[in-house]
Amino acid sequence: MIGAVRSWLASIAAVTMALTVLQTLVPEGTLRKISGFTGGLLLLAALLQPVLRTDLGRLRLDFSVYEEALAGRAAELDAAGKEDMAAIIAGRTAAYISDKADALGLRVAARVETEPGADGIPLPASADLTGPYSRELADWIAGELGIPAERQVWHEGKN
Repeated sequence: MIGAVRSWLASIAAVTMALTVLQTLVPEGTLRKISGFTGGLLLLAALLQPVLRTDLGRLRLDFSVYEEALAGRAAELDAAGKEDMAAIIAGRTAAYISDKADALGLRVAARVETEPGADGIPLPASADLTGPYSRELADWIAGELGIPAERQVWHEGKN
């Protein structure tokens, strides 16, 4: 590798020296401009020689490791997003239940658990309610929120 770099630098130095000598020997005028332009192209070719010699057909780029890491990270972010969504849905559903209890004249604290639905979106699945039992509120939770009575746990004496 170092030999190749040394050879490349030597060729650039040789082309530069040859162009300098040629530039001093060519008389002023149009011929000097043409020789300067041509010399610049030769120097550019010498500078780009390693790139021009590269066999791009042998170059293989393997991105499978990055693709796997990206897919793993996307799955992590998706799971975290669903966890956050579940927490938001649980909190808002609990607040909705508490608001309905207030409207019925009851003091009920609610804690809601969610489970993923058929499409993966979290849905209210069970409710843990602290306060006096109300058949009307229990029926409303079952009908409006889809949490059946068997998944409602009431703690009556702990308000």
